[in-house]
Amino acid sequence: MRRHLALALLIPMLAACASSHVLVGSPRPPIDPAQVRVYFAPPPGSYEQIAMLQSNSGAFTYGEQNKMNSVIGKLRTEAAKLGANGVLFQGTEDGYGGGGVSVGAGGGRYGGRSFSSGGVGIDITPRQKYGHGVAIWVANPPPLSDPGPTAPPPPAPPAPPRN
Repeated sequence: MRRHLALALLIPMLAACASSHVLVGSPRPPIDPAQVRVYFAPPPGSYEQIAMLQSNSGAFTYGEQNKMNSVIGKLRTEAAKLGANGVLFQGTEDGYGGGGVSVGAGGGRYGGRSFSSGGVGIDITPRQKYGHGVAIWVANPPPLSDPGPTAPPPPAPPAPPRN
């Protein structure tokens, strides 16, 4: 009985952390997720769409940067399973829920005696972040050492002081 209860509780938790895809093209043999490049704008040249991707940050991921890293990592992993060497990032949104505080009080009478009680409940579960992208196969991707469209340009050097 306990085993069934533990399994019933575990399945929804695992499902909440899963990524998903919808095929729109032909998958290829899987590759290493480290070889999947994330594009924030369409890559130069031609590319083939393989699947629409969706992922989330996970139920217990705190901090916006950690949530974003988790979402992008899961998108890359899902794309790699489909043999895509790129993810065209589409955006994110925050999920519902998140932290909250509840307060309760009660009282009653039993056996000629009165009693009262109160309690406070705090939910510290963060909101999940959901991300979307397109798994793509880029025909001639730039080398991974070339930042290309995946990295912002370096900041401009400071202007010399005026006298």
